[in-house]
Amino acid sequence: MFKKMQTCALFIVGFVAMPLLANAVELPDFTTLVEKNNTAVVNISTTQKIAATDRPQLPEGLDIPEGTPLDEFFKHYFGEGGPGGGQGEGGQPSEVKSLGSGFIISADGYVLTNQHVVKDADEIVVRLQDRRELVAKVVGSDKRSDIALLKIDANNLPVLNIGSSENLKVGSWVLAIGSPFGFDHSVTAGIVSAKGRSLPSDNYVPFIQTDVAINPGNSGGPLFNMDGQVVGVNSQIYSRTGGSMGISFAIPIEVAMKVVAQLKTNGHVSRGWLGVQIQDVTRELAESFGMKKPQGALVSKVLPKSPAEAAGLQIGDIITECNKQEIISSATLPPLVGNAKIGETATLTLIRQGQTKEVQVKIGILPEEEEPVASAPEAGGKEVDRLGLSVSGLTAEQREQLEIKLNGVLVQDVKPGAAMDAGIRRGDVILRIQDQAVKDVKQFNDIVKGLPKGKSIAMLVQRRGGSQFLALKLKD
Repeated sequence: MFKKMQTCALFIVGFVAMPLLANAVELPDFTTLVEKNNTAVVNISTTQKIAATDRPQLPEGLDIPEGTPLDEFFKHYFGEGGPGGGQGEGGQPSEVKSLGSGFIISADGYVLTNQHVVKDADEIVVRLQDRRELVAKVVGSDKRSDIALLKIDANNLPVLNIGSSENLKVGSWVLAIGSPFGFDHSVTAGIVSAKGRSLPSDNYVPFIQTDVAINPGNSGGPLFNMDGQVVGVNSQIYSRTGGSMGISFAIPIEVAMKVVAQLKTNGHVSRGWLGVQIQDVTRELAESFGMKKPQGALVSKVLPKSPAEAAGLQIGDIITECNKQEIISSATLPPLVGNAKIGETATLTLIRQGQTKEVQVKIGILPEEEEPVASAPEAGGKEVDRLGLSVSGLTAEQREQLEIKLNGVLVQDVKPGAAMDAGIRRGDVILRIQDQAVKDVKQFNDIVKGLPKGKSIAMLVQRRGGSQFLALKLKD
């Protein structure tokens, strides 16, 4: 009887295990991919002459154990004293070395890397897998996309196969090759975590987010798909420690190659420009504008003498499509406009005061970024209104400094209340409440007295040269 029960138990276990084994997914084998592509990935080291007083310093209290890879890394690139050590005699300028990665995109010696890898370098050395070290020159670089194009004097070099990031899916396997901490041709793998990520300082790059282990020295190296094609350029990491925490960002290869084409031809990059400041539509702002759901790019400022002004765009417009491509969030719009051809006409679909419209805009050239920054105003003794705000009119000097010709009141003080909850700060200039431009203090007070309770209200404020809508709600 016991033997029968034992046989039955084994049969049950086997029966349960069979479908589990059948459904098991094998992990990918990266060996062939690495063997085929390793030779076209390069190490890039740079040397910069820097004054002793400008040398980088380790954070106070940071102690790196001797003999560890990080200790050897700092000794190799900063000298025995680490950052801040190894200075020239008598405080003379000394050399600081840094490193990164790159990859060969043409057999005659064009190398792609990050702009921040070669920024301000006095000498750039590209080391190939066969140990040759060649001095490179910068053909051109672009800060906004963080792409640089280098040229080395060599021929018949191995070249990587350029692919497309468009077909990448979230969850797809990807692989990186680079030189983290100077360890040449290190291979790491992971998956695509997200696509189209927008970072605060990089509005024109829809980043690929991965969980591939990326560390200092990986910057500029290639990101591969499982077909061995380059789909991105590793650029940034999110980290609290300076090392990999499973959140890394790569520039889509399409963006990089468009930049390369312009750098080869012109030595610089020109981008499309509308001339608007935009922001996301939050749930509260969507309610204030009568929208069913939060989406689109909300126009908070129209720059003077811009294509947007010429086309008649207005503050408060919500752009929902650009050339029939849906704008889910404000981060979707800048790459579309930036990649558009200069001088071509784009069709924008927008919501204005509850009505859907189409506007034709001629794409201009993106100028250099210049934002006026005003000093904080002195506090005043004006009466506090039902929002918890004390406001005053703008002087001629303040208008000139803030580049505000008409309208607006200056926030002198913020007390607990609806305005503070919405994020309004002392020094903000209130330009608009819902669809009404705020002309002066009297009109502002009249508008505030008539605001309804329990409903989201959109208030446009200017802060440090930029404009944004904030949603506030009166509770009583």
